[in-house]
Amino acid sequence: MHDETVDPAALRGDCANCFGLCCVVLPFARSADFAIDKPAGTPCPNLGEDHRCGIHARLRRTGFTGCTVYDCFGAGQKVSQVTFGGRDRNAAPPAEARRMSEVFPVVRQLHELLWYLAESLRLPAARPVHADLRRALAKTEELTLLPPGELVALDVPAHRQDVNVLLLRTSELVRAGVGGRRKERRGADLMGARLRGADLHGANLRGACLIAADLAGADLRRADMIGADLRDADLTDADLTGAFFLTQPQLNAARGSAGTRVPTSLARPVHWTTPL
Repeated sequence: MHDETVDPAALRGDCANCFGLCCVVLPFARSADFAIDKPAGTPCPNLGEDHRCGIHARLRRTGFTGCTVYDCFGAGQKVSQVTFGGRDRNAAPPAEARRMSEVFPVVRQLHELLWYLAESLRLPAARPVHADLRRALAKTEELTLLPPGELVALDVPAHRQDVNVLLLRTSELVRAGVGGRRKERRGADLMGARLRGADLHGANLRGACLIAADLAGADLRRADMIGADLRDADLTDADLTGAFFLTQPQLNAARGSAGTRVPTSLARPVHWTTPL
C-alpha cells in the first residue's frame, strides 16, 4: 500500500482469506439483530470448519441481521494472512489463537481509520490537507504491520484522536462549499425523528442517532455521516449524493429503495429492492 492511494479491496472484508475471525472473536446477544447468544471467543455455530458462514445467503431471514451490517474493513484478511502469515486459526496453538483474537479488534480499528483517510483523499475540497492525510494514512498502515505483541499494546485511542483532527478539518472543507447555513446535528438524538423531505444538505450528522428516523426524500447531499447510526432509518428516495464518511455497513443497516441515490463508492444494499 502506497501513501497516496489505497486499493479499495484491501479495505473490504474478504472472507475467503480470513479465518472467520469476526464470527469467533465478537460476542452478540439474542435480540432483533441476532437469533442466539454468543460469548466472545466462541465460534458461531453457523461457522464451518472452512471458516465460512453456513447460512450467509439466509442471514436476514434466519434472524442474523446484525451480521449483514458488519464489515471488518479488511482487517480479517490482514490479521489472518499478514500478521499471522496464513496460519490456520483452528490448527494454531491455543496461545496463538488467543493472541489472534486480541489483535483482530485492534487492526479492525486501524483499518476503519484507513478507510476514512482514503475517503478524505478522494475529496477534492480536502486538498489543503491532502499532504497531512497521506502522512496519516502511511503511519496508520505502518501500525497495522506491527507484530502481534506490539499491536496489542498499541494506544489506538491516541492515534485515532490525531487522525480525527484531520477528519474534522476535511469535513469543514467539504461542507464549506454548501451555500446557506450549515446544519449542525453532531451527536444529536434523532431516534424516530420525522425528517421526511428534510433539507440536510451539507449537514454535520457525526455520531447522530438516526435509528428508525424517517428520512424519506431527505436531501443528504454532502452530509458528514461519520458514526451516524442509521439502523432501520427510512432512506426511501433520499439523496445521499456526495455524502461522505458513509460506510457500507451504515447503508446496509438502513431501509431504502430503488430511488435512493447513494455515493458511487458504495453499493446499493440488495435487501432494499429484493424481498427477504
